[in-house]
Amino acid sequence: MISLTYTPIDYQALTESVRSTKSGAVVLFLGTVRELTAGRRTVALDYEGYPQMAEAKLAELEAQARLRWPVDQVGIVHRLGHLELGEISVAIAVSCPHRQQAFEAGQFLIDELKVSVPIWKQENWDDGSTEWVHPGVEIAKPPAPSSNG
Repeated sequence: MISLTYTPIDYQALTESVRSTKSGAVVLFLGTVRELTAGRRTVALDYEGYPQMAEAKLAELEAQARLRWPVDQVGIVHRLGHLELGEISVAIAVSCPHRQQAFEAGQFLIDELKVSVPIWKQENWDDGSTEWVHPGVEIAKPPAPSSNG
């Protein structure tokens, strides 16, 4: 199951959707809105995406994962819109016969999602400024204060 949504992610239902008697391992990854990013205080995030292209790319990533690991079931849900601190922005659930396979497939999916799926996030900082973060681009840390003052 691949889905983009503006509503909170039901990660328990997602997890149940990938459980199977064929698999002895289910791995769930939750990405949440954190308060500090590169030393700056975040107050909220806004996500925008190109749904048709994002869903197609997510399906492509699922197919790649299935070629590399014996994946039984996969569920990927990404939030769009405005998210407050602590809210879940992305959930990925994977079932495989064994835990290492499930962990590897899950890590592949979130790592590749972050760099190749056309979903962008806007950091809303506590100083009132905002910054768009594009897929695959990390926010640079601000330079350390000079001690040559």
